[in-house]
Amino acid sequence: MKQFETLRASSLYCQKCATAMPVREKLLLVLPDKEIHDYLCTGCASSLGQREVTAGARVLARAMASSRSAAQPSFGI
Repeated sequence: MKQFETLRASSLYCQKCATAMPVREKLLLVLPDKEIHDYLCTGCASSLGQREVTAGARVLARAMASSRSAAQPSFGI
């Protein structure tokens, strides 16, 4: 189940809207070992859930992003 450790939601069920709605991710809190993000409904701005990102996952995500940008060719003039 390691593939689901960095799962990010794009839509979640909202009880107020009574349907699955697209969500916006908002950074709530930054701690030395993790970040806490809140998922907000784009229709009514209700909080639909939270996601925690550990420091290790953050470092890994940055490394993956930099390796992807380094692998893409640069077409400078």
